[in-house]
Amino acid sequence: MKRIVLGVEYIGAGYHGWQKQDNLSTVELHVEMALSKVADSPVKIYCAGRTDVGVHALGQVIHFDTSVSRNDKSWIMGANTYLPKAIRVQWAKEVSLDFHARFSAIARWYRYFIYNSVVHSAILHDRVTCHYHTLDVNKMQAAASYLLGEHDFSSFRGAGCQSKSPNRFVEFIKIERQGFIISIDVKANAFLLHMVRNIVGVLTEIGEGKKPPIWAKEVLEAKNRTFGAITAKPEGLYLMSVDYPEKYFLPKSIEYKPIIF
Repeated sequence: MKRIVLGVEYIGAGYHGWQKQDNLSTVELHVEMALSKVADSPVKIYCAGRTDVGVHALGQVIHFDTSVSRNDKSWIMGANTYLPKAIRVQWAKEVSLDFHARFSAIARWYRYFIYNSVVHSAILHDRVTCHYHTLDVNKMQAAASYLLGEHDFSSFRGAGCQSKSPNRFVEFIKIERQGFIISIDVKANAFLLHMVRNIVGVLTEIGEGKKPPIWAKEVLEAKNRTFGAITAKPEGLYLMSVDYPEKYFLPKSIEYKPIIF
């Protein structure tokens, strides 16, 4: 039995999230079907993190077990032959059987895009979230500093989250503007359900001037979701990359850049 790891990129628009659901088109369903055709046998995949409806990924990581022998190129090209154009396998690698796409991960990096203009973009309408009021990036970055390090993120935890602990370690939050587009990068050891989108919701209210930067600290310390802001929309969220221990020799995370468009 072999364990194969794949890097997967997809646009979430048009799919009902990552996880398979009865009678619905999901990213997981399409990837499993494609790999099963390449393997000529059923394949069950496991991912680093389930993305919601409308959320995208440049660096989703999955693994599966198979007794079939294929080289890396065959897994990549074969799967992509059967996948929709909005889903692509970028790389493949055989690893030891102790690897797990979710449980072996040591950090995850998400990026959120806001199109900050009174007129939304027709081209990017399902790739970014539009915010009509002008946002102050400096105030948002000041607020983000209160969320760095290890904290109880209950105030940023979505209803239905199944994590046993609300504690997470946030390594960085970087906010940049390039024209109309604001990018918010968040990297942590792991994330709670809707955590990034709830952080963006708080930062947006601060950027708009509705709340001062210190409000982010007050929300965090409340440890109560009702003290936070509205959850930001899913269209602007991207899973950029997932980090693993060096012993697995997986491809490195993509280089940090302010904008991908």
